[in-house]
Amino acid sequence: MLVSLRQRLIPIAIIAAMTGCSKAPETPGAPTAARPVADASVAEVRSAKSLELYRTLVHDKSWDTASPVGQEIVMKYPGSAAAAEVQKSLEGTMANAASAATRRRLSQLWSYQTGTESGGTQSTASIYSSTAEGGDRVRLILRRHSAWGQSAYLFGSGKGFECKATCSLSARFDDKARKITAYRPPTGEPALFISDDKVFIAALDGITKLSIDVREKGKELRTLVFEVGGFDPHKFLPLAKK
Repeated sequence: MLVSLRQRLIPIAIIAAMTGCSKAPETPGAPTAARPVADASVAEVRSAKSLELYRTLVHDKSWDTASPVGQEIVMKYPGSAAAAEVQKSLEGTMANAASAATRRRLSQLWSYQTGTESGGTQSTASIYSSTAEGGDRVRLILRRHSAWGQSAYLFGSGKGFECKATCSLSARFDDKARKITAYRPPTGEPALFISDDKVFIAALDGITKLSIDVREKGKELRTLVFEVGGFDPHKFLPLAKK
């Protein structure tokens, strides 16, 4: 009887001893406590690299690329030293990028050609009117020809423009109103030549918009608008000296 009781107590004692000696499993978390610090360090390195790129692009005046890089730094790394530095110049960078985009758009409205025409050397610069309201678009053409000299004229379609021997056109160079004397070519093309081409072409330099009121045959008076701000005088080649 005594032996039987001892045999029962031994396993219980062993189990109790094993239970008392075992350690509770450690809760995870201690190893991950340093993760925010590591993430912050990575973000700091990346923002520093982006800032260096932004500085280089601004220095090179690469506004189109600098603008999105700067915006990304501010949005992706808010509160960082890099974002704080970028915010000091980002507004100006974005404005320069928008201005560059506008200059590109305006310059692409112009077409320049140089070649042989009617036995002479010819250079032209041309641009279409911005809208076709009230009729087809009209081209403004600046031309230099080795035999015909320099000229500036509107070239339309259909029956051409209303004008007798000469006519006076109301025009606005940006917001400055002035009169332009014009005439129709005797050869009958649907064109209207500017009498003082030299003054007219010189007046295009530095303005952004030219508006001219014209009346085409059989149609109502309408205003032609030319976004001339992208005109590059250097691409409108001068006549060769004789």
